[in-house]
Amino acid sequence: MKYYDWSAYHADVRPETVAIVDLHTGRELTYGMLDERAICLASWLQQKEVSKGDRVAILAPNGPEIFELEFAGGKIGSVTLPLNWRLTVPELEYILKDSTPKVLIYDVKFEQQARDLKDRCGIPTLLQIDADDASSEYEQALASVNADLKTEDLELEDLAMIMYTSGTTGHPKGAMITHQMNFINCVNLGIPSQISPEAVQLVVLPLFHTGGLNCYANPILHAGGRVLLMRDFDPGEALRVIGDPALGVTHFFAVPAPYQFMMQHPDFAKTDLSRLKQAGVGGAPCAEVILKTWLERGVPLIQGWGMTETSPGGTGLDAADAMRKLGSAGKPLLHTEIKIVDDEGNVLPRGSVGELLIRGPNITPGYWNKPEATEKSFDGDWLKTGDAARLDEQGFVYIVDRWKDMYISGGENVYPAEVENVIYQLPQVAEAAIIGVPSDRWGETGKAVIVVKPGESLGEDEVISHCLANLAKFKVPQSVEFIEALPRNATGKVLKRELREQFVGSGQPAIS
Repeated sequence: MKYYDWSAYHADVRPETVAIVDLHTGRELTYGMLDERAICLASWLQQKEVSKGDRVAILAPNGPEIFELEFAGGKIGSVTLPLNWRLTVPELEYILKDSTPKVLIYDVKFEQQARDLKDRCGIPTLLQIDADDASSEYEQALASVNADLKTEDLELEDLAMIMYTSGTTGHPKGAMITHQMNFINCVNLGIPSQISPEAVQLVVLPLFHTGGLNCYANPILHAGGRVLLMRDFDPGEALRVIGDPALGVTHFFAVPAPYQFMMQHPDFAKTDLSRLKQAGVGGAPCAEVILKTWLERGVPLIQGWGMTETSPGGTGLDAADAMRKLGSAGKPLLHTEIKIVDDEGNVLPRGSVGELLIRGPNITPGYWNKPEATEKSFDGDWLKTGDAARLDEQGFVYIVDRWKDMYISGGENVYPAEVENVIYQLPQVAEAAIIGVPSDRWGETGKAVIVVKPGESLGEDEVISHCLANLAKFKVPQSVEFIEALPRNATGKVLKRELREQFVGSGQPAIS
């Protein structure tokens, strides 16, 4: 099926409508400007001998240039490669040698890294972005070409993007993202999230991550709405933007951590949240205290579940079910299906915990240059997600935890998210994480790693006593560590593998 150009459509229908606002610079791009810039970038890339299927990498904080590159690819068939700017040069070197881009577009703050990577990886061309300089290399490149362009006829099955997922062991894998996946995600998320040309989203997650790019930025641009881009998440500034009636924010999406930091900010209670039509949360199990705190402010956090490999939308909870199904990730989205299986691949009855499998037109065709990893990740056309989940009697899915985060204590499965929910009931707790640690007697037991709120105090005995009163004994952590902050990745997920390395040692299996 043919791919149709989103930015060209909106440039024709609503050329004067603002598409993107860069909150860092205050710059606004209309749909007409966005499409024109995408055309110029595509033309410049063709001059650099970029053709259909060639990769173009971008190493930059949130900014319009990421969307300009994405839409340029929709015109000439180039494949966008968003890079995690928090990675080290050796980590990026592996990704770039694996994907072999012809061009690396980079922000001026990453000048040294880009130069190093060019030499290490043999990248033919660099192009520098400087949002604060109207005569930057990037702006000169766009101005140096005319709007004449030899476009490619693309199919929905053609590759649009490669997004490298953080591996728990070994090297990251490049999930191949097709135009079909992006389109289906716009449908799957757009309808239940009430996305329309009037939608306005504050985007705080990094755009190199599928949550930042596709929940709900791409669906909103597909619909003709507006996205406000924040470079670096700040809870107070995010609350200010959401509460500003002139900006009119209707949509917000984040992993649990930003919601937690915002609700702990002193401005939370006085911020006007009434204009939010949709506040989505995903990417990790969300503690009930976070869900309930926002619900008390009149904002139900709509949970969903997905992965880079699923576009990312996989399941979603309808707003009407948010209160009665608190903690559920909902049901499969419109164009997808799921099942829960045991270790042998047998479908489990409702109520039983097993691995979540998913299939549909929103699923990746596989991993770049890794046929063996692709084969291991699929059971027929079902993608094995690595997430532990159960279905209730009405078919609502509950993500229990990462399948690999589960540990076995005395023969019983323990899912850290359940224990973390109980620990978050303690008012002194700012952050909490549970990891499994070796035990001579039980095989593994839980260790609680806790960050205490400023000005509060909490002891190990208090934590364990609270857990004993609320959990089966085998789930109760046997030890507690107090630290200043939990290690997190760029999207706010807790890096449990780093906690294991710190408190257990690098010889233990890594856990994401």
